Amino acid sequence: MSELKHFNAGAGSNEIADALREDGACIIDNAMVPGQLDRLKREIMPYVEATSMGQDDFTGRCTSRTGALVARSEACRELVMDPRLIGACDNFLKQFCDTYQLHLTQLIRIFPGQGEQPLHRDRLAWGGFLPSDLEPQLNTIWAVTDFTRENGATRVVPGSNKWDPERHAEDHEIAFAEMKAGSVLVYSGSVIHSGGKNQSEADRMGLNITYCLGWLRQEENQYLSCPPDIAKDFSPDLQALLGYAMGSYALGYFTPPLPPGEGPEITPPDWLFGAEAKGWGDNLYDKVSERAADGAM
Repeated sequence: MSELKHFNAGAGSNEIADALREDGACIIDNAMVPGQLDRLKREIMPYVEATSMGQDDFTGRCTSRTGALVARSEACRELVMDPRLIGACDNFLKQFCDTYQLHLTQLIRIFPGQGEQPLHRDRLAWGGFLPSDLEPQLNTIWAVTDFTRENGATRVVPGSNKWDPERHAEDHEIAFAEMKAGSVLVYSGSVIHSGGKNQSEADRMGLNITYCLGWLRQEENQYLSCPPDIAKDFSPDLQALLGYAMGSYALGYFTPPLPPGEGPEITPPDWLFGAEAKGWGDNLYDKVSERAADGAM
């Protein structure tokens, strides 16, 4: 059976990114700070308890999935902005983009009796249209309960991020992301993985927080899940990560639908939160022009 690389809580962002390039996944043990897990559960469990089971075999008929957690939980917002993972995103994703963004937040609760989820790559969210040498995302699952092989720990195939798309995993190539509550599995969009089979008598809960390239469509629509009237109270960095910022030279501007003369025309979205209406293009245009000169299209 394959095994995943484990780091302690002091792991550096570059170590994490290097492990993703090599194996497609790694685990940071005891990554949450004291008290953070308890706060997270207090804030999200009322929503989790009210969530219905899945409606199909892939999402899991004995699995519930609760979203909009940036809007609902301060502890979740802290995990989204974890410096180790933001640094890993800088290292791992920015070779393909000017900015990256929050792709989704989701509490996944696997109940006893849930079978194995089909093995898959998360990059298929974009329909299989992305070039194979482009890495679209960096993903995490924070353990809200202990993850064990018996209760449905995530199954991961280390190294499959480098495989031919037609290659299928054999049983001996599958590792189980066993970890204590408060730890986090970090994995790429290209590694083969799935939810495990829960053969225990207890629920397995994990907080899925993922990030993607700033020019791709987000899986969870952050503008509806966390609209401006909620996002206005967040830090500028978190607002930008949600998508309330320019994603590249010409991605993300808007015009507020106000009466004539009462608002700016074509401005970055941070105007919503009090920023000055302004141009944005000089430095981003220069970057795009450099890439074009090198043959990019």
